[in-house]
Amino acid sequence: MEVLVPILVQLIGGGAGGNVIGQLAKNLSLGTSGNTIVGAIGGLVVTWLAGRIPGLDTLVGAAAGTGGLDLGALAGQGATGLVGGGVLTAIVGIVKSAMAKA
Repeated sequence: MEVLVPILVQLIGGGAGGNVIGQLAKNLSLGTSGNTIVGAIGGLVVTWLAGRIPGLDTLVGAAAGTGGLDLGALAGQGATGLVGGGVLTAIVGIVKSAMAKA
């Protein structure tokens, strides 16, 4: 259970970030489902990558070795997932838009 909760937080944060970008930049939107799926993947990947970078690992709670659920770490993972989901959705939206023009 302690392993599953952070992953769910990252997925939800990433999905939310993808949908925010889709609403703010209509030309980058992949549709609600696409924004959510790509955002969730981005949330997982970026949070995982941020946990590997010295200095950012404590921000996302990767170094927190507490025995229970650390709410600060979960908040950091959710925020990182939100940003990661938005970034990946924007990148995929740009690529999709460029391919449609070609």
